[in-house]
Amino acid sequence: MKPSPPFWSSLSFRGSRTASRRATAAGLLVVALWTVFTPLEAQETGGDAVRPDAVVVGSKPFAESYLLAEMFAQLLEDRGHPVDRRLGLGSTEIAFGGIQAGAVDVYPEYTGTGLLAILGEAPPSGAVEAYARVTTVFAERWGARWLPPLGFENTYAIAVRPETADSLGLSTLSDLAEVAEALVAGVSPDFQGRADGLPGLQAAYDLVPGPVRSLVQSVKYQALVEGEVDWIDGYSTDGQIERYGLTVLNDDRGFFPPYDAAALVSRRVAEGRPAVVAVLTELSGRIDEEFMRALNRRVEIDGADVAVVAADALRELRLVKGSPGVQAGADAVASGPDDSLVAYMWGRRGETWNQTRRHLLLVSLSLLAGLFVAIPLGLLLERARAAAEGVIRAVGVLQTVPSIALLAFMIPLLGIGVAPAVVALFLYSLFPIVRNTYSGVRDADGSAVASARALGMTEWQLLREVRLPLAAPVIMAGVRTAAVINVGTATLAAFIGAGGLGDPIVAGLTLSDTRMILSGAIPAALLALVVDAGLGMAERAVTPEGVA
Repeated sequence: MKPSPPFWSSLSFRGSRTASRRATAAGLLVVALWTVFTPLEAQETGGDAVRPDAVVVGSKPFAESYLLAEMFAQLLEDRGHPVDRRLGLGSTEIAFGGIQAGAVDVYPEYTGTGLLAILGEAPPSGAVEAYARVTTVFAERWGARWLPPLGFENTYAIAVRPETADSLGLSTLSDLAEVAEALVAGVSPDFQGRADGLPGLQAAYDLVPGPVRSLVQSVKYQALVEGEVDWIDGYSTDGQIERYGLTVLNDDRGFFPPYDAAALVSRRVAEGRPAVVAVLTELSGRIDEEFMRALNRRVEIDGADVAVVAADALRELRLVKGSPGVQAGADAVASGPDDSLVAYMWGRRGETWNQTRRHLLLVSLSLLAGLFVAIPLGLLLERARAAAEGVIRAVGVLQTVPSIALLAFMIPLLGIGVAPAVVALFLYSLFPIVRNTYSGVRDADGSAVASARALGMTEWQLLREVRLPLAAPVIMAGVRTAAVINVGTATLAAFIGAGGLGDPIVAGLTLSDTRMILSGAIPAALLALVVDAGLGMAERAVTPEGVA
């Protein structure tokens, strides 16, 4: 009588079904890698510079900064300089960190912000003195250069609803200080921690705030008008102030410093690209506050495209000729504000495709790195079980670090762009893969392991032939979890100039454009489903027949 084969022989990877699965998974992998790593079109935005001589133009995440940066970019392109846009960088610290690291060549900044938020200095008495101070110190410390101011000031404007001002008798910030503890504040994350923001306001006016809600710029005005908050930090050139008829409180103690807008350029441009400096200087002194407020209104209230508004502004200033341009790297979107979401997304299909590929690049690189580190670590911990839980918990602590904070931590080391985003996403991917690898191998079927050991298998043979095949579904569950987390978290990489599907989400939040937000959010959600489905096929391919 022929003896029955050992039961673990059913775990073999041989067989036509398994071979077919593995071939399918390999084919999907080849297609995915080709899609991700084929060079992106030259017009792509949000990624690493496509040309080594490209001028990297950045902005912070509010409408005026987008507009000014787009004007910088279009003017440079008109003069023959290639441009790489890194718009919507998450904060002053991130934008200026890009200047320090040489990853950003120019972005619009304000003298008061440079004094208080970057230098941490008390402002001098006048605008001329403030400009002279930042010009001197930035050049000495970082080689960065402030170009002559653009011609307008955009100071903070603490705003309240007219009825709130009337009922409480508010006309100055001193008046606000007397009642602030009973009011709800809505302030931007930037303002909440800056020396020229809420902390400085508290000290200068002895202001004790009540509940404070952190709100992005585009949401603050809506929250104020709807009564969700009672006062906000706005900007004096915001079109929303006029639109809603808000009351701006007088800074009666002169707390806020001068905030003259200017182009801030990196050492690389200041010392090595005089032609670029000359082009950007053409904007100096050409934009007054009324002109800037009108541009902001077109974007913030009328919903006009930033690139078109910037092109119109340059043409009106007689700096460029011809019809309004469109942002490099973006398809011209002919759809109007009343067109359907489907029509809008169809008009942006080329840009969305490039952003999806960039997103896949971030996810793929970080996930592959996670696999190469987390699976061996999980296997090592299975051999050192006494230390396993402590190590896994330590890795799990990374999951508690806010995503944007972890991304910001990377900037001093890696600059902005793809590299810091991939490292941050790699760190986020470790925990689910390590945990599931350790648990899957540790909890592999005890009877199968005992039988194999009794037949004389070495520990390496046990791992390769029994434990890993049995643990494959559990390990792949961790990989799938990490992949889906990375797809979602990668949208935040837009805040550090890494591009991807976070770009339209960040821009849409800034410009209060729901369609733009959805043009990034919907593809990101679909991408998460596709990635999970693809890894599900890979899971079936590596799971031996007979293992559920």
